[in-house]
Amino acid sequence: MESQKELEKHMYSLETALLKGEVRKSAVRLNELIADDFIEYSSTGKIYNKENILNRLPSEDNPRITMSNFQLRYLSPTAVLTTFKVYIESKQKYSLRSSVWKLNNGKWQMTFHQGTITGS
Repeated sequence: MESQKELEKHMYSLETALLKGEVRKSAVRLNELIADDFIEYSSTGKIYNKENILNRLPSEDNPRITMSNFQLRYLSPTAVLTTFKVYIESKQKYSLRSSVWKLNNGKWQMTFHQGTITGS
């Protein structure tokens, strides 16, 4: 099992990967990172599943997102909660984000995500 510091670094890299335009354009890479039972409550109030994400994100323009205030909390030995703030340059908006990641067959995959728009 990874140390907390190693796991935090690894989860940070997975979260930042999902913010990058080239990863968001790759259905193959998204499929690896997102669990089959994935659900998202978006900042727009819409609910998405994995199929929707794989069909929608690759066709979107790069929103140019930067992350700050990343934190990790253990939920169990095989599940973690990540929380962070992002700035979406294309929309000039901030949002608070949270994700639940589970260890599936030796790989971490996102199973839940939520975004909440905030003023700054």
